Amino acid sequence: GRACLSHTEPRARDGRSGEEEEEEEEEEGRYQLYPGHIPTSPLQKALLAAGSAFMALCDPYRHDMVAVLGETTGCLALPNLRDKMKHHPEGYRILQERPRIRLSTLDMARLRGLPDGSLGREYVRFLENNKVSPDTRMPPKFVDDEELAYVIQRYREVHDLMHTLLGMPTNMLGEVVVKWFEAIQTGLPMCVLGAAFGPVRLSARKLQVLATELVPWAIRSGRNASCILNVYYEQRWEQPVESLREEIGIFPPP
Repeated sequence: GRACLSHTEPRARDGRSGEEEEEEEEEEGRYQLYPGHIPTSPLQKALLAAGSAFMALCDPYRHDMVAVLGETTGCLALPNLRDKMKHHPEGYRILQERPRIRLSTLDMARLRGLPDGSLGREYVRFLENNKVSPDTRMPPKFVDDEELAYVIQRYREVHDLMHTLLGMPTNMLGEVVVKWFEAIQTGLPMCVLGAAFGPVRLSARKLQVLATELVPWAIRSGRNASCILNVYYEQRWEQPVESLREEIGIFPPP
């Protein structure tokens, strides 16, 4: 609660009372839950969701719009993912320790020196072959819960690991397949929309392959796999990719 100031409080130099100043400071800072957090009302979230969805559909490579869409529409899926992590020993430890996957936390030279087929070596190979970096993942802004903000940050930072485990490149076909897997796994509306509308840009030949082989495999793997956020990947770099796929429950890629 906020202590009420006396009515005899001297007025500030700009003409406002101390109480008015305190109320203004509280209004500005009371919802600042983590660095970069932007407090938004339900209406503002709805407008952001609609605008970011439109922009993301026009240009699926607008990762900033995809990120905003994920944050403003994940109000049901994110608590569910957090609960899954809390009820799993490895997931709970991740929530407590808050590891980050960034260039500053990765020993790239060590990962390059791991045997072919290991998670660390194949992850670095994926980054280099596709010219991507884990540092491009945007920090959350519109999630109004500090713990849930970390959950969506973790999801973003393991996205490239999903590409590695699923054996999918970063072209439109590969992204759509990963989105189908993630939609089943996470329930995030952003993933569902990406899975549903991503194929509109594919050629007829790729659509046939997607419909007959890749999507059925991604759905079966997504349903069979344990929660992908419950794996402490930073402690699994030496583990063979095939072994980790089997442990999680991902079927071998077609």
